[in-house]
Amino acid sequence: MSDNKRVFLVDAYALIFRGYYAFIKNPRINSKGEDTSAIMGFMNSLLDVIKRERPDHLAVCFDKGGSADRVEMFEAYKANRDETPEGIKTAVPYIMEILKAMHIPIMVKAGYEADDVIGTLAKQAEKEGYQTFMVTPDKDFAQLVSDNIFMYRPVFGGGYETWGIPEVQKKFEVTDPLQVIDYLGMMGDASDNIPGLPGVGEKTAKKFLAAYGSMENLFANTHELKGKMKEKIEANQELGLLSKKLATIMLDVPVRFNAKDFELEQPDIPKVVEIFQELEFRRLIDNFTKTFTSGAEATSLANKASAEKTPKVTPKEAESAGAGQFNLFGGDPNSATAATETDAFVRKTAENTSHFYQSIAPGMATKLFIKNLMNQTSVCFDTETTGLNPLVAELVGISFSWEVGKGFYLPFPEDKTEAQELIETLRPFFESETIQKIGQNLKYDIKVLAKYNVQVKGPLFDTMLAHYLINPDMRHNMDILAETYLNYTPIAITELIGKKGKNQLSMRDVPLDKQTEYAVEDADITLQLKEHFEKELGEANTQKLFTDIEVPLLRVLAAMELEGINLDKDFLQSLSEDLNKDIDALVTKIYEVAGEEFNIASPKQLGIILFEKLKLVDKPKKTKTGQYKTGEDILSALAKDHEIIRNILEYRGLAKLKSTYVDALPLQVEEATGRVHTDYMQTVAATGRLSSNNPNLQNIPIRTERGRQVRKAFIPRNEDYTLLAADYSQIELRIIAALSKEETMIEAFKNGEDIHASTASKVFGVPIEDVTREQRSNAKTVNFGIVYGVSAFGLSNQTDLSRGEAKELIDTYYETYPKLKAYMSEQVDFARDNGYVKTILDRRRYLKDINSRNAMVRSAAERNAVNAPIQGSAADIIKIAMINIYNKLDAGNYKTKMLLQVHDELVFDVYKPELEEMTALIKTEMENAFVMDVPLDVEVDTGLNWLEAH
Repeated sequence: MSDNKRVFLVDAYALIFRGYYAFIKNPRINSKGEDTSAIMGFMNSLLDVIKRERPDHLAVCFDKGGSADRVEMFEAYKANRDETPEGIKTAVPYIMEILKAMHIPIMVKAGYEADDVIGTLAKQAEKEGYQTFMVTPDKDFAQLVSDNIFMYRPVFGGGYETWGIPEVQKKFEVTDPLQVIDYLGMMGDASDNIPGLPGVGEKTAKKFLAAYGSMENLFANTHELKGKMKEKIEANQELGLLSKKLATIMLDVPVRFNAKDFELEQPDIPKVVEIFQELEFRRLIDNFTKTFTSGAEATSLANKASAEKTPKVTPKEAESAGAGQFNLFGGDPNSATAATETDAFVRKTAENTSHFYQSIAPGMATKLFIKNLMNQTSVCFDTETTGLNPLVAELVGISFSWEVGKGFYLPFPEDKTEAQELIETLRPFFESETIQKIGQNLKYDIKVLAKYNVQVKGPLFDTMLAHYLINPDMRHNMDILAETYLNYTPIAITELIGKKGKNQLSMRDVPLDKQTEYAVEDADITLQLKEHFEKELGEANTQKLFTDIEVPLLRVLAAMELEGINLDKDFLQSLSEDLNKDIDALVTKIYEVAGEEFNIASPKQLGIILFEKLKLVDKPKKTKTGQYKTGEDILSALAKDHEIIRNILEYRGLAKLKSTYVDALPLQVEEATGRVHTDYMQTVAATGRLSSNNPNLQNIPIRTERGRQVRKAFIPRNEDYTLLAADYSQIELRIIAALSKEETMIEAFKNGEDIHASTASKVFGVPIEDVTREQRSNAKTVNFGIVYGVSAFGLSNQTDLSRGEAKELIDTYYETYPKLKAYMSEQVDFARDNGYVKTILDRRRYLKDINSRNAMVRSAAERNAVNAPIQGSAADIIKIAMINIYNKLDAGNYKTKMLLQVHDELVFDVYKPELEEMTALIKTEMENAFVMDVPLDVEVDTGLNWLEAH
């Protein structure tokens, strides 16, 4: 399409919403905490249209204030729409600013919708001999389609489809696009709150149009209808005509199509780049400049952006990204064709992207490959295995890449002896202290190679960890990262081995050529991500955190996970039997009060017993489906007054304990080792805390007697060892005292006082020796609650205080510790200005809702602004301690091993002859991991099981 008489009219909000929801699972959050998804999505679409079609005339049309005429006709028009998401509200001013800088006309008229503006302009342009393309996914525009007016619809997965008259006729089964108005009027539209004709859906509307041609003709022939449908149509003719009117796009908006104004001009490139820099749209800068300039100019602009601290692409990236780009206002005329082939917004894949992936044959080819491998300074590698559990998975192959678009795959024989011989040839590479190893989730690869007695030495770069520090709230799996940062969709593993289930293949069953493509692609993409993230780590000031903490910790966690912990299965069997007795006794008590037997685990049946039969509450809360709410929050509020509720809560706790831990843990013992091996996730909690999985050992209840009993099941490896638990005492309170520089609290810690008794003494105005148990308990609740933004309501729920007493206690607390209050306010202000808060090691927690207009959403972000630096700093400190202790144990060749990390506690399997030395070493390293104004205090204990040691 090269006709100069073409105009493109863009439906702004349709593309903005589409762009926003395209990123909904992985929103684009910049370093200020701003959600830029809608802007990114819209700009992707707009540049896509410009690059594909090279329009001579273009405008973007917005709504303003909705349709006054339609609301006047029907007050409920669009009344049921959800509130516009915050991320879209904040995006619109930016988008308008970008459009102005691009010299693209913005067409908007107060009291009219974009549909009406586009419709009016399209008809005017048609009269002047232009072909008009309406850029929108909205089917309502089909009514405007004519010989010279087309819909240009973005389609799922990338690309566009053009709807002319034939396409509309086929889609809606009409003879004339104008009949789409009748179709929409008959069906109604839930999103716009257009009522339509009751009982008429898509099929019926098409049937009526085929038979009668219009809504009016349908009403003139209702005698031909039968039964209820006849009654409904005759009774709702007025509603139908109103719906048709509401669905009709207006063509008389007071706007004017002026061809000269709509000409696509050269944009103000520096201004657009400046806005993109502010939004941190790095790749978009590159794409935008290549779209509107020659290759040389684009490189110059990219270099200029780099000089202004906006990263530019590397020469290799520029080479590939620039392939097929064109200058809209001059340059190679053939480049437009190339652009459509390598368009940045048609997702790249192995099929449409140039690459060279090669499998290495045994013998001389392998020797030559290894010789070349050893000459590299930085290599990305990825293991392919027979399964996801690294403790039992066997190597199928290893892929390597050190140059973008190129890589090698070394397949492994199934025979274990031969596989070991092959890995021995790679040992010099893996154990080289100078070659950097790059990978995605390297902990897995390290654990797999450990089975072959191979260590991965030298500097490491893990793209999953890097991205976690750059954008902790996003998901970090490679497919998501590739699509988000490289616009590339990798080959899905299911294409090779099928979906989960009994018919799923092993990687060994996959043909070598497919193994090679899949495996080397992973290494190649990971290498490209590394080049991208390396720059971003520096920008976010998290390079040191990455290099000094997260990467060294990766090795520590791998060692801990490989070690595992011994489990007393006989004890758990005995505990399971005891729990059965306790649960049965509770069930009997509950049935007695209820007066009948019922399924206690069924929220529906439980709700009927509690709120209909026993009438425990006058006006019980219900779910949207009308079922009574019986969640823990609801029942906990009633527990003080009703024994049956206390019994139900205890029943739930014991049942969960039994199913989740007591009965499940023995099933998670690895046959090969006879031990339980949890998996520590570094990239889950945005605060920096580690999370434990398969099994989760961090959530074992500790406040209940039965919950504590589960810890008795964790035992030393044998009688020559004992378990040692080292626990930071009140670390979060110590951190907040130090960060806030609250002298009164700092002094109490320095003097070794009981901080809760000290706080109670000051808050209640009594000597510390006269503090009652209740006063200390209330002070403890406030001490810990303040960090989490506890309210008077929350405090009264956690204590025996009334709401008024709780408020008075919190107010007195802040008067006692004024610097603490000031620090909390400063944190919130910092977050509002910067969009994030940070820990003592500069770990960032982004708070995209800190300036939200929604008070509830904003207050949650404000609580996080206070809490995240405290929790995150505690996480940073224990990570430093873990690294230092691990290094000391490794350097001293001790038999003692670090086994578990649970919140502020570390658990060790200590060789008894080393006990005295280990006790001192562990306590010293933990207490000196980070020096603050407040001393860190660690409690150390030992025992024949974890409970005794805790």
